[in-house]
Amino acid sequence: MELLKDCISKQVSIDTASLEKILSMFESEELKKGDYFLQSGAVCRKMAFIETGYLRMYDIADGKEITLWIGSSRKFITSISSYVFQTGSIWNIQALTDCKLHVITKEKHLLLGEQEPKWLEFDNLLLARSFALLEQGAFAHLHTTAQQRFDALMKNEPDLFLNVPQQHIASMLGIAPESLSRLRKKSIK
Repeated sequence: MELLKDCISKQVSIDTASLEKILSMFESEELKKGDYFLQSGAVCRKMAFIETGYLRMYDIADGKEITLWIGSSRKFITSISSYVFQTGSIWNIQALTDCKLHVITKEKHLLLGEQEPKWLEFDNLLLARSFALLEQGAFAHLHTTAQQRFDALMKNEPDLFLNVPQQHIASMLGIAPESLSRLRKKSIK
């Protein structure tokens, strides 16, 4: 849990006892490639910190898989609306590779919120970053070209291109796989 410990302590000033209490509420879980962390329609009752591996958040529309986001090491993943409001998820979250996760249940999350002020501080930052990421993604799809989105992803998440099937990356970028191939060839030149 060293990566989770590092993630929390780098974002909030926290004493050892509080950090240990927070970490004690997480349980380690492993997913094999293809396993689901969450399936569409189910109520999301947990949130995961990804230690290793890649998970994708996607839906199926008109028989076509649409990838919203791909989570990687040092990131949290959940269906926010389902987790917070305990409603059926509109998203599937599936392991693209074998994954090692640190998972907190909704019940333990709420308990920490009552008992540990530093958790609330960290949780607020996490939620704010999630909204910022969503906002940036919406802006990018509305106001940038496929080339610009590709370049930004290549700069910020280069390992995705080595570990994630290209059709999922293309879907996340809002382009056809063939367009992604052209962009990749163009960037190599």
